[in-house]
Amino acid sequence: MQGSSANNPVPPRKRLKFLRFCLVFLTLLLALPLAPPVFAQGAPRTVDSVLGLMDHAAQGFRSLTATIEHIKFTAVVSDTSKETGSLYVRRDEKMRIDITAPDLRTILRTGDSLFVYTPKIKRVEEYNLGKNRSMVDQYILLGFGTRSAEVRKSYDVVLTGEDQLDGRKVAVLELTPKSEDVRKQITKIQMWIDEASWLPIQQKFFEATAGDYFLFHYTDMKEDLKVPESRFKQDWPKGVTRVKPAS
Repeated sequence: MQGSSANNPVPPRKRLKFLRFCLVFLTLLLALPLAPPVFAQGAPRTVDSVLGLMDHAAQGFRSLTATIEHIKFTAVVSDTSKETGSLYVRRDEKMRIDITAPDLRTILRTGDSLFVYTPKIKRVEEYNLGKNRSMVDQYILLGFGTRSAEVRKSYDVVLTGEDQLDGRKVAVLELTPKSEDVRKQITKIQMWIDEASWLPIQQKFFEATAGDYFLFHYTDMKEDLKVPESRFKQDWPKGVTRVKPAS
């Protein structure tokens, strides 16, 4: 498409990593848990019980809004970058992330279409998720809406213990991909699961490059709010450059 190379081109490797970053958020689209089932008081937590509670609670998911913080750490230069914004998710495979700091950016997903709008350069990148389904599959099997058997099929899962995060008691899961191809990108994933709502309130992805990781932290989570259809419209201003980068 015209303008895709002349207007602020993005190196393929960097573009692929950014698309992967976007797709991580799609884990939340499958189903996030609502009210948890009753758990036997005093019974010790196990991997089976935690995944079972998450599976059960996820069945009633309809919508979710949250404040999101994305932190990327690059070990070789000891650099930490941070982005913050808002997340809107509905069960009908619709999602919007509005990054508000440090630079404005919108990530919109409707069905198999993913759009990344960068106001600073007046550019919209369009991706077909169907063409990247194998990449999506690397991240969706994290206990969000999938059955425990499917999670165990792709990951070795360990409950490393319980902790406190944001004043909440959390169960900490550690997932190691069984696929060698996946481990070439992500070697390990940690998830902090709120034991009151069984929502994941933090996820940490350890990259194959030693010491590198990216982390997502969710706060101010609200469930079952009415998220209007207008929130998921392509409301880009006139005159933007629309491109379809090669994946």
